[in-house]
Amino acid sequence: MMKKNYETVFILTPVLSDIQMKDAVLKFIKVITDNEGEIINEESWGLKKLAYPIQHKSTGFYHLLEFKADPSLISKLEIEFKREEKVMRFLTVAIDKHALIYNERRRNGAFKKKETKEEVAK
Repeated sequence: MMKKNYETVFILTPVLSDIQMKDAVLKFIKVITDNEGEIINEESWGLKKLAYPIQHKSTGFYHLLEFKADPSLISKLEIEFKREEKVMRFLTVAIDKHALIYNERRRNGAFKKKETKEEVAK
């Protein structure tokens, strides 16, 4: 079967230590790679405020995984997300060719914030 491109963003509970957070992320990466998936990009967006409380928490650690995998892997990955109590929310989407190009450009710095005149003057 042909591999498709996917992107998953998940939010981990804010009470984790750095080690616990990294272990949780590695667990999901391992699920993908053990099922013949290929990680394209991994980003930690850090601790961010949530739009609304989830499990009585107002912040969470956001993490992004871009990967290429067989469509059958997605159900296995989502089962792992549901079983992991450290995960507050997750969303996996298939990426079309336009999003793939956009993500590639974003990773290469095409959309970096332009410096303001005040920042240049420093």
